[in-house]
Amino acid sequence: MPRDLDLLKSVFGFDEFRPGQAEIVEAVTRGENTLAIMPTGGGKSLCFQLPALIRDGVTVVISPLIALMRDQVRALQAAGVTAGALTSGNTQDETDAVFDALSRGDLKLLYMAPERLASGGTLNLLRNAGVTMIAVDEAHCVSQWGHDFRPDYLRIGELRRTLDVPLAAFTATADEETRAEIIQKLFDEATPRTFLHGFDRPNIHLAFSAKDNPRNQILAFAAARKGQSGIVYSATRARTETLAKALRDTGHDAVHYHGGMDPEDRREVERQFQQEDGLIVVATVAFGMGVDKPDIRWVAHSDLPKSIEAYYQEIGRAGRDGAPAETMTLFGADDIRLRRSQIDEGLAPAERRGADHGRLNALLGLAEAHGCRRQQLLGYFGETTQPCGNCDLCATPPDLFDGTVDVMKALSAILRTGESFGSGHLIDVLRGNLTDRIRDRGHDGLPTFGVGKDHDKRMWQAIFRQMLGLDLVRPDPERHGALRITEKAHPVLRGEAQVELRRDTLRAHAHRPAAKMLVSEEDEPLLSALKAKRRALAEAARVPAYVVFNDKTLIEMAEKRPVDLDQMAGIGGVGAKKLESYGRAFLDVIAGAVADMHPARRKLAGRAAGTLFDMLQATAGQLARGEDGAGKYMTLTATTLRHIAERKPATIDELARVSGMTASKSERFGPAFLEILTEGN
Repeated sequence: MPRDLDLLKSVFGFDEFRPGQAEIVEAVTRGENTLAIMPTGGGKSLCFQLPALIRDGVTVVISPLIALMRDQVRALQAAGVTAGALTSGNTQDETDAVFDALSRGDLKLLYMAPERLASGGTLNLLRNAGVTMIAVDEAHCVSQWGHDFRPDYLRIGELRRTLDVPLAAFTATADEETRAEIIQKLFDEATPRTFLHGFDRPNIHLAFSAKDNPRNQILAFAAARKGQSGIVYSATRARTETLAKALRDTGHDAVHYHGGMDPEDRREVERQFQQEDGLIVVATVAFGMGVDKPDIRWVAHSDLPKSIEAYYQEIGRAGRDGAPAETMTLFGADDIRLRRSQIDEGLAPAERRGADHGRLNALLGLAEAHGCRRQQLLGYFGETTQPCGNCDLCATPPDLFDGTVDVMKALSAILRTGESFGSGHLIDVLRGNLTDRIRDRGHDGLPTFGVGKDHDKRMWQAIFRQMLGLDLVRPDPERHGALRITEKAHPVLRGEAQVELRRDTLRAHAHRPAAKMLVSEEDEPLLSALKAKRRALAEAARVPAYVVFNDKTLIEMAEKRPVDLDQMAGIGGVGAKKLESYGRAFLDVIAGAVADMHPARRKLAGRAAGTLFDMLQATAGQLARGEDGAGKYMTLTATTLRHIAERKPATIDELARVSGMTASKSERFGPAFLEILTEGN
């Protein structure tokens, strides 16, 4: 597909497709009805934007949020594409510009919300506009089983039939049940070609932590990532406000967001988050769907999400540019009780409540996992993978112990007290605490009274939380949340099943979670300078910073340090339009950084090792892609080059022992470096 690749580079600035994109682009371009389930950040929008440029006529894009549509339109226009949106948030000038482009036949992509399909004039508008394809973003909104049901999405199927054009639907979160309903509602008898391209987001670090002063845990997590854009999700409106204030009081730029705010205030928060670097939004789940900000570096949950699908979608808002991103989800027994009661007290039919409990169980299993979290998360969506090495449990395997006897003691206490009490009273029974409540009910005479004296209160709280997470017990909404035993617990009581528990979740979380570096220490000053230039250009143009360049593009600039427009054009995300608009400005920043001697090089100033450093650095640049220029891109930090210049290793083995040198780097650079070092002696 040579034309596809040409537009991919010239318009979007990419040399090649991401995994899975090429075959979807080909199918959509050919006019096949298509359903694509791709992970957030996997490049869904390009899979309909690129075909729209190749095909004749107009592609109408049905998208759920005004903010999302406006951001995609601005990004397309910045790349030189004629695109527009018809929304209630348009100015008159914006609306006039869309109709002018339609009348001239210039417009390639027209965005609108599904609610606009209810207007009688919309169908005539689309007929006269020459629409040749419909693209549906966030297609799970069509499903009653999806978590963002939008009734107006049901009109899209009728629109497809009336216009008699192909339809391409895209979503990141759709289990088998939701996929079946999407196909039924949007495609009818026209069975779409379906692409299920994995749910893995390998750049996102996954982590869960048992609650232990959650306010301080969130503050510590944010403090380690100060200056990075992030989202904190909270279960209640009040908590969003108190957490945002706590973050501001500790020096962060933070705002709150929830559905009870004035619409104008919500729009202002959305605008700030899109356009300002380093802002933290503390929000309920009212915030997020359609957030088209690719450089969100972290997402934290101060409370457990409602399901594994909700968790997956919410963490998926981080790292959409492919650069490293981090997550942290706090959970506790109260969260589990809340989520169980929300399901049990809802108005959904029994079948739906059962399915919702199953979805919650999957999330609780992930929270209390004993092995790689990514393996368990992807396993829920039907995928298998090796341990990821990029989650908290891969970094620090959990400390497990056989908790069967402890669980049997707890289950026995629940049964002998008539399944009428919560964990607080049950822990007093197990530990033999003679409270007035226990004395009044005669529970000090039970066989289970005092059988758990070997554990303190904190330990028993963790055991009960893990029992809730393993679905061995559930809160009974008809008994004010008293714990009752589930069918899953009966084999344990009979001695037919063992229960492993995690001891590590009982420990205090006194340490501050360390942030992952986006670039090496040597490249950090240049990355900061590039971000400052991006911010200045974005503010002058009144656009979000990522519309200029996203974080991943700036990281590549900082690492590769292009010296001219030819080299700048080779940076991912730098298309022809952006090269013309911004290339020289960013080259000037890089040239300034290059002109100033690197700190590692300054330490060698006036010494013979300094000359060796310069020769090694020049050679490393020449061999960055191997002798033939076609190998994998490799770099060496200035600190590594300084150590080599100072130590003057005489063999490949000695070179490989220098910090920063891997086996592959020693193989690539070793012979040339040893030749330089030999001549230098």
